[in-house]
Amino acid sequence: MTSTPDLVIRGGNIADGKGGDLFEADVAITGGRITEIGKVAGTGKEEIDAKGKLVAPGFVDVHTHYDGQVTWSQDITPSSQNGVTTAIMGNCGVGFAPCRPADHFRLIQLMEGVEDIPEPVLSAGIPWAWESFPDYMGWLSKRSFDMDIGAQLPHAALRVYVMGERGARRDPATPEDNKAMAALAGNAVRSGALGFSTSRTLNHRTSTGDYTPTLKAGEDELTAIAAAMHGVGRSVLQFVLDQSTVHEDLPMMLRVAENTKCPISFSVAQADKAPRRWRQTMDTINEAAARGLSITTQIAARPVGLLLGLELSRNPFQTHPSYRAIAKLPLDYPPGSAFQDCEDDVMSKRIEAQHAKGKLTACERIDVLLDPDSFEEYDNSEVQSKTRVDDRTNRSEEYRRGAEILVPAAAQ
Repeated sequence: MTSTPDLVIRGGNIADGKGGDLFEADVAITGGRITEIGKVAGTGKEEIDAKGKLVAPGFVDVHTHYDGQVTWSQDITPSSQNGVTTAIMGNCGVGFAPCRPADHFRLIQLMEGVEDIPEPVLSAGIPWAWESFPDYMGWLSKRSFDMDIGAQLPHAALRVYVMGERGARRDPATPEDNKAMAALAGNAVRSGALGFSTSRTLNHRTSTGDYTPTLKAGEDELTAIAAAMHGVGRSVLQFVLDQSTVHEDLPMMLRVAENTKCPISFSVAQADKAPRRWRQTMDTINEAAARGLSITTQIAARPVGLLLGLELSRNPFQTHPSYRAIAKLPLDYPPGSAFQDCEDDVMSKRIEAQHAKGKLTACERIDVLLDPDSFEEYDNSEVQSKTRVDDRTNRSEEYRRGAEILVPAAAQ
């Protein structure tokens, strides 16, 4: 090299992402780009001694839901604190553009129900300084972040924007609706959308229990949108399905991909009730790839975890008919409260009987969080046996602070 690099990272153990062994080398960077990997002779304007440290490219997280957070915070945490340098949002068909003023709260309720992001946080933080998707992208482009972000066009927002109440209640789209959605989808790609996302899972509901507007969107609707986006520029169709209906929905999505030549990406998970079904799904995907389709699965690196509680959006008893009968009672302890009724011997036996019938699953994977400042794990076969996990203390503190962390005072 003849020029002086802006930065040289010296002597680190390089993991270059290609699957090979680690190797020790220097990394030179100029103008924000890597210009040399090896033994860098020149001295950089800035140097970092990485001896004994791991040096690797940042992670690109293709499935996030920072759609709200990017509108009020420059710090895209916790991703930016954990090695992610690019995050793609707008997944699962949920997001906040395009959106008419009358539908602001509708889209907030959908995000709250799908991703368990509290409505007060979203309502306080989102400035709604846009209506169209290009306006949204233009507004984001004027902000700065501690990492790179990319956005997809969310199907639920697009459907409600074009179809109004008909879209929200999942009516079939008309040819005119499809034409309008396709035109807006093409404009979204022109303004920087990386793709289009949709959802066909019963798990995705608003905070009031309504199914996502995209649940049963027709093949003609999806084909029109995907074709318009991919015709304007390279785009990706991201979707999520239920394992129980994958035999119906996956072939349809593959037809959409085949007819539009649009690459697709979707989540694959293991279901407790059909633990080998994911293998059948992968077989179908491999067959499609052999036919020339561009298809990539998204598989979580670790199981999904949820916080359950009587004052939270989900709890272990929410599917029990006997619990539902008392769910709206106050949680205070006086007679007539939910706690009082739960202590009733007859009620307890009813809930236990419903549990025995399979109404509550995976009890053996539920740990108990007793104190805001400690996290206790229980061996559920021996409730008296418990193990303290001190390294989770800080995490529980973040849970306790909640909205204070999610929405800085300045954004309110």
